[in-house]
Amino acid sequence: MARHRHRGMERRIAVERMTTLFRLAETESLGRHPGRAKRYVELARRIGMRYNVRVPAPFKRSFCKKCLAFLLPSVSARIRIGPGRIIVTCTACGAIQRYPYRREQVTRRASRA
Repeated sequence: MARHRHRGMERRIAVERMTTLFRLAETESLGRHPGRAKRYVELARRIGMRYNVRVPAPFKRSFCKKCLAFLLPSVSARIRIGPGRIIVTCTACGAIQRYPYRREQVTRRASRA
């Protein structure tokens, strides 16, 4: 008799595995092992694609979308603040990612007044 998989449980386990792999990637990147950290990111993304699960929110911006290197400020990424945006440059491949931060500016201005 065939056993049926429980879809919700699979996805929950997939998210746990992805979180574990991203945490391992962070420790390896701190320990100056960028190759190992990149491999952990690749595995986490592959698990997410297999089980149709998004990358957990805390780790969304922590890896390069082009080369999948784990990004740590001053170790594997250069971070600059421009007008209304944060610019993250991957030191491995040179890819640039820009993130807006307009909402934070508006709330800061409102609190001053």
